[in-house]
Amino acid sequence: MSSSPGTHSLAFRVMRLCRPSIHVEPPLRLDPMDLFVGEDIFDDPIASSNLPPLISTHVSSSSSSARAISSDSADLTFSSRFHLHHPSDSIGLSGLLVLPQAFGAIYLGETFCSYISINNSSNFEVREVVIKAEIQTERQRILLLDTSKSAVETIRAGGRYDFIVEHDVKELGAHTLVCTALYSDGDGERKYLPQFFKFIVLNPLSVRTKVRVVKETTFLEACIENHTKSNLYMDQVDFEPTQNWTATMVKDDELSDNNSQSSDRQIFKPPVLIKAGGGIHIYLYRLKMSSIDSVPVKVQGSNILGKFQITWRTNLGEPGRLQTQQILGTPITSKDIELQVLEIPSVVGINKPFSLLLRLTNQKDTEQGPFEVWLSESDSRGEKVVMINGLQIMVLPRLEAFGSTEFRLNLVATKLGVQRITGITVFDKREKITHDPLPDLEVFVDLD
Repeated sequence: MSSSPGTHSLAFRVMRLCRPSIHVEPPLRLDPMDLFVGEDIFDDPIASSNLPPLISTHVSSSSSSARAISSDSADLTFSSRFHLHHPSDSIGLSGLLVLPQAFGAIYLGETFCSYISINNSSNFEVREVVIKAEIQTERQRILLLDTSKSAVETIRAGGRYDFIVEHDVKELGAHTLVCTALYSDGDGERKYLPQFFKFIVLNPLSVRTKVRVVKETTFLEACIENHTKSNLYMDQVDFEPTQNWTATMVKDDELSDNNSQSSDRQIFKPPVLIKAGGGIHIYLYRLKMSSIDSVPVKVQGSNILGKFQITWRTNLGEPGRLQTQQILGTPITSKDIELQVLEIPSVVGINKPFSLLLRLTNQKDTEQGPFEVWLSESDSRGEKVVMINGLQIMVLPRLEAFGSTEFRLNLVATKLGVQRITGITVFDKREKITHDPLPDLEVFVDLD
């Protein structure tokens, strides 16, 4: 923290308000007798000869539960200083809390709370004090306090005026707390006092994401890393998808029905601990396109999946909250038509006809068609194992805007084993356009 110097009757003092820390004792623990006698007690021959009997008398009159501890205290040679009198002594926690001794680090998402005192160090009182406090960043100025409409009437000599300001930190980088006072000194002269207190806002955590698409499902992986010097307890890590998507968190015990049901019924869910100094935790979400009347809704060119809402607390409950930027996925390309497989047999007989149930959908707001459906030639040099049974080209009628039609494509397989159905292609006869073929399918060909 730094402030601008000046010769004024008033001066600002700023202290950050935050939760205390737990006091950890050093290995050389304090003996209770140190409060009454010091190590130089043996320099006095009279005291050194009379004090041990006095302590022994006190020990004999004390309770048996405290006698072991007190007897060690009677040993003025400090030889038992490292003895553990209670199991809790091994962790070095004294049960005391320590107020912050320095300004400390301020992280994005926290609430900056400051106790500000304006002191009158002169020998006369000052009058009509107008106080302002504001936060300045690279982008904006936020007013925290303004007493212009209700000025402080007087601050006596040696007195002070205290107030508390709060600000939700939403920007990284340099911040300046600007405190100003306009007042009348003892001579009636109007003076203006500005003071500046600078601090840096750091990033408490980083969120790295990966997006993977498996068929009709999109998986979003988020890796959260803790950059602070204290443990973070994640109360909430929620992914808020856009209106075109639905999101579900994938948990470790998802495969167990009993575990998943019990977890859904939990009233209290313990927070996730991410350890200080680089600890990480990975979250996985399953995303699917929103559906209307069982038909997926796709928005042309839209690749925004959503954003994360993250809330956490530190060791002693100091809260924090962050919202990430929009997470981008694979861009959705616009298709004039879409060919979908509705039904495919898992096992078919060799040289026996079977059929696929397909749906052709017009995704434009104008009429399209008529269409032709066929099996294109395989790009590989090997012979085609699955082929059309019957007419090699199937003709489909026109489709109205956003309309669809279902049809069956008759096929036959000529080789045993797992075989691929490739090259199902749709051709627009009016526009003379050959659309992308359907992704390869697989069937198992048996003797029956």
